[in-house]
Amino acid sequence: MLNSEVNWQARVAHAFSRAAPRYDVLATAQRHIGEMLWDSLPPRAFNVLDMGCGTGYWTQRLAERYPNARITGLDLAPGMLEQARQRYGESIHWQPGDAAALPFGKHAFDLVFSNLAVQWCRDIGAVMDELYRVLTPGGQAHITTLLPGTLEEIAFAWQRPEALLQTPDRASVERAIGESSLTIARQAATVERFYYPDLKAVMASIKGVGAQIARPQASLSRNDIAAAQARFEQLRQPEGLPVSYHCLTLHLEKSL
Repeated sequence: MLNSEVNWQARVAHAFSRAAPRYDVLATAQRHIGEMLWDSLPPRAFNVLDMGCGTGYWTQRLAERYPNARITGLDLAPGMLEQARQRYGESIHWQPGDAAALPFGKHAFDLVFSNLAVQWCRDIGAVMDELYRVLTPGGQAHITTLLPGTLEEIAFAWQRPEALLQTPDRASVERAIGESSLTIARQAATVERFYYPDLKAVMASIKGVGAQIARPQASLSRNDIAAAQARFEQLRQPEGLPVSYHCLTLHLEKSL
């Protein structure tokens, strides 16, 4: 693995580990988006993976939905897994690991659930190849990920579009799926918009879930902050300051 990729993974793991204690309080947008997957899940499953499980909220819900299944929660961030283990115990198997190099054998899962995790993987092709490898024939993967345009209001306010997460576009995701031999049973692209009272609340919502923009806090002057506030105010709606998530919801299947 290239050093740049190792460094990227270490930065992501560190950011999310730091965010873990406050994640559940601030992850309202992530929770709302995850609900988009819930109704499409199959009625039965026996070996379930929550890929990018964070603090285990969805993993626990999967355990309740499939009480007879073996449930595994995987995350890159040790701090997230520690929070999950403390909250939900050892009946769920908590596994450190990378979605682009899953630490499981072939045909290990008949259902993979992943809410807003794979956009943090720089090689979407490797993620799809790994999903194909670990799914049983006939297995399903239900995924939400982010598309370009996500957090565009924050990029505008700070005038730092390059600091935001660079996500693959929809065509690149579809190409990676096709090359993996998975099939798309259903997909939908939506824009989910959330509103906050002020810039401080906006930035807390981003930093609090580990997804902070890569701008060193030490470089921010009062003038920088005032200018960002003024630019963001240009976007204010009656509901508050908008933050957009461009979401891709996928139901993938591995052929029998």
